[in-house]
Amino acid sequence: DLDECAASPCKDHQYCLNTDGSFSCKACDASCVGCTGEGSEKCKTCASGYVKEDEKCTDIDECNLPERVCTKENQDCVNTSGSYKCVCSEGFEDKDGTCVQT
Repeated sequence: DLDECAASPCKDHQYCLNTDGSFSCKACDASCVGCTGEGSEKCKTCASGYVKEDEKCTDIDECNLPERVCTKENQDCVNTSGSYKCVCSEGFEDKDGTCVQT
């Protein structure tokens, strides 16, 4: 078997998996910018919204940062994978970018 992966045939956001007589390109984990294999522990660097922790790229919980990220009145922070979103608190709804009582 020839190791086609030695020639780095895959794109930057993929890793090469050598197979018998061939190879395949697999997508890197969402937490990675470039990778050497499967999973968040094989990242070359961590994607935006992720931090290297215990040799893995893990999600940053922006909602638990000391500085508030959702600054409008009656707004709550919801952590998402690699990011966050600001939503109106319960009992409030978004009216033209402002959370008003329902």
